[in-house]
Amino acid sequence: MSPTASSPAVAARMSRQSSRDTAQEVAVRRILHSRGFRYRVNAPVPGIPRRTIDILFRGPKIAVFLDGCFWHGCPTHATSPKANAEWWRSKLDRNMARDLETTAHLAALGITVLRFWEHETPEDVARRVGHTVRPEQPVGPDGQFEANLGPSGTG
Repeated sequence: MSPTASSPAVAARMSRQSSRDTAQEVAVRRILHSRGFRYRVNAPVPGIPRRTIDILFRGPKIAVFLDGCFWHGCPTHATSPKANAEWWRSKLDRNMARDLETTAHLAALGITVLRFWEHETPEDVARRVGHTVRPEQPVGPDGQFEANLGPSGTG
């Protein structure tokens, strides 16, 4: 059972909370796409209903999750609400357990799972994802794949 909001402002804020296409997700996808990567967005987790993969590379079997610090329990930035504290603790613990279950399920299917926190920069996330998807492709000091650079080395 859902608790009642502690105030109308809290209710309004929570109803606007995006669960997909967050600013970080869009930024990471934009960078990956500009570097020639193609992927699926919000792909269903095979065998588990109502769960999705933020970014899926089907060929190399790589699933990328961009987890919000609050919702997924970032060890650096997670906070615990004071209003309805017991309900929130239970909710956030279930989220973290669901993350572990999803990761284990995908790994059992032979899918590599990459998880990133929302506080990580989109550029760094894209670089690390790119290196995992195409480990043989050299990366320049600016994080760009060297194969995408023009003859002058500037792109």
